[in-house]
Amino acid sequence: MRLGVMLGYLGFGITAQEQLELVREAERLGYDSAWVAEAYGSDAATVLAWLAAQTSSIKLGSAVFQLPARSPAMTAMTAATLDQLSGGRFRLGLGLSGPQVAEGWHGQRFARPLARTRDYLTVVRLALERKRVAYQGETLELPLPDGPGKALKLTITPVQQRLPIYLAAMGPRNLTLAGELADGWLGFLFSPDHADGFRDHLAEGAGRAGRDLDGFDIAPSVQVHISDDLEAARDAMRPFLALYIGGMGSRERNFYADQAGRYGFGQAAAEVQEHYLAGRRQEAGAALPGELIDLVTLCGPPARVRDRLAAYRDAGVGTLIAAPTAWDHQDRLHQLRQLAGLAAA
Repeated sequence: MRLGVMLGYLGFGITAQEQLELVREAERLGYDSAWVAEAYGSDAATVLAWLAAQTSSIKLGSAVFQLPARSPAMTAMTAATLDQLSGGRFRLGLGLSGPQVAEGWHGQRFARPLARTRDYLTVVRLALERKRVAYQGETLELPLPDGPGKALKLTITPVQQRLPIYLAAMGPRNLTLAGELADGWLGFLFSPDHADGFRDHLAEGAGRAGRDLDGFDIAPSVQVHISDDLEAARDAMRPFLALYIGGMGSRERNFYADQAGRYGFGQAAAEVQEHYLAGRRQEAGAALPGELIDLVTLCGPPARVRDRLAAYRDAGVGTLIAAPTAWDHQDRLHQLRQLAGLAAA
């Protein structure tokens, strides 16, 4: 099992210099990859290009480029450019985002998300393989049929013969689509104790494509805080988990609350949402059960975290993307080093 580091959003509690120090330390420690996120603040592509110029061996991934933010052709152009600039180190992670960001920020309808994702990934793949992009799908047609457009081919070549595409997915049908079309899956709120269910959906999709999961990279992003004080470690997890389960989406549609519900914590997720959407963020974090935190994060004493790392390996995780979660930068670096030591033990 390889280790990655999640750098998150630039400016969201972490400065550019701190991100650079984290990725350089991860590279020194032998981490396989570093991943950058975007929502409606910093964009991931700019940060990745900046990091590519200041690192030499660590792979660099988007987690994720938002589908509604770019046309599939623009995504292919950006991916090929980053692959060239990094010397073949780029990993393209894609995700739908959610209806509030897609429609409120990017002005793109969130309707028919599965069909949109299928069409988008298909066009990105065609472009990265430097084929002329002529495609007719349910939500996308290229070239447009009623104008002067022509089928074009990407004019630059990625360094990698097959640039890896990862899909962020949570629900069963999205997981199946990831298994069918992508090279890897970016999981979130992943529980190794429920891995068989995830793998079944991924395997179903892979079967549709006439392949199996050999070589397919299961790559969940996992919050990490290693401490002899279990309750303090759980408390470090609470603000981030409360943000996603409580605030990333509406009361009617929140993919992260849905995931908690699939694990049997639906009532607790509803309580977290109620507090968070009412502005009671501290109460939202406090409403998270310790059992749920333990299920979807790596937190607590070193021996406990070491055992959970083994559970991730046994669950078939290929890349564990660790998000070192702490109250200050030096502690984040300390978490990064501790995890590397436990994973090597």
